[in-house]
Amino acid sequence: MAEIATIGLDIAKSVFQVHGIDVTGQVVVRRQLRRSHVLKFFASLPACLVGIEACATSHYWSRQLQALGHNVKLMPPSYVK
Repeated sequence: MAEIATIGLDIAKSVFQVHGIDVTGQVVVRRQLRRSHVLKFFASLPACLVGIEACATSHYWSRQLQALGHNVKLMPPSYVK
């Protein structure tokens, strides 16, 4: 499997959507994760860039992912499709 360079994380109440690409822009991972599995999934990955839509809980998830060594960027909702 190619190394993931960037992940888009769509956070929700119970099921999160993960979309990961490598440095060439090819999709490496596209899956759904339950809230309880999110930190386990990111702990198993090498450090990468994670983009999250800024909302009420995004700051919490940003701190958790940064503690695992990931670089997290919060985006305004107007930038997210």
